[in-house]
Amino acid sequence: MRPFTYVRPPDVDASLRAIAERPGARFLGGGTNLVDLMRQDVERPAALIDIFGLPLDTVEELPGGGLRIGALVRNSRLAVHPLVRERWPVLSQALLAGASGQVRNMATVGGNLLQRTRCLYFTDHTAGCNKREPGTGCDAIGGFHRNAAVLGAGEHCVATHPSDMAVALVALDAVADVRSVRGSRRIPLAELHRLPGETPQRDTVLAADELITAVELPPSAVAAASAYRKVRDRASFAFALVSVAAAIEVTDGVVSGVRIALGGVAPKPWRAREAERVLTGAPAGEESFRAAAAAELAPAVGLPQNTFKIELARRAVVAALRGLTEGSTA
Repeated sequence: MRPFTYVRPPDVDASLRAIAERPGARFLGGGTNLVDLMRQDVERPAALIDIFGLPLDTVEELPGGGLRIGALVRNSRLAVHPLVRERWPVLSQALLAGASGQVRNMATVGGNLLQRTRCLYFTDHTAGCNKREPGTGCDAIGGFHRNAAVLGAGEHCVATHPSDMAVALVALDAVADVRSVRGSRRIPLAELHRLPGETPQRDTVLAADELITAVELPPSAVAAASAYRKVRDRASFAFALVSVAAAIEVTDGVVSGVRIALGGVAPKPWRAREAERVLTGAPAGEESFRAAAAAELAPAVGLPQNTFKIELARRAVVAALRGLTEGSTA
């Protein structure tokens, strides 16, 4: 463990000042990812700004039917919140599909969004990894890449984003409230994470001193009929090979509203805009579901060990939509 300073400010404003005054500092929430990476000498913060005790742990219903979720709400608590289970079931299911009960009891909403890739080469100091050390190459491309991305990757990085919760939030059009000493801004979750491009070391659009204080879910009629489908190697404590967050509304046999996001297939939670476009106004049936999945995965490019993910993702999208519409009389 490398030496670092530890600060526990009394409030949000003091926390923002503390990180602005300390180059190389990081916010510390539940610590379920950051502390592990510090032990592995991947993350090397000069200082930790402990925000775990700040009053950012409430879940509030908003006028109009939306929901404001504090960044320090524990994953386990959010998963069983009555309003989440009733109005946004896909979010509850995604949270329960992630990690283990013990980890969910510590993990926070903000930390979950900002967790880093679980690519094996990211934590292997003997390997080239542009995300860990820019300019060293991506050994996953010519090495073990079964879990790598098939959408949105590039020559510098093929790592996938690991969060289940973020996939559901992207499908639900959630927005993050972000603060720094310079002021506040709101970032749609679909725009929070970055594709690797030429700077794979940057996972998000956040500045180093910005803090996610809350996530807001807008009211959504389509979200009531939603589900999260996760395909993984074992039943628990495993990251997704492919996951699908889907919500659909059917009127007179026709898709009148749909939201789809994919996990496990890209460097960021992947909003399936093309699939949504194909489905909107189409008959709610197997043929439309297959056409939408094929359209979304058409640009996908696999490596020798992970090409199977493309067909797996197509089938997972169809299965998720089928499960939501079987027996529907709307």
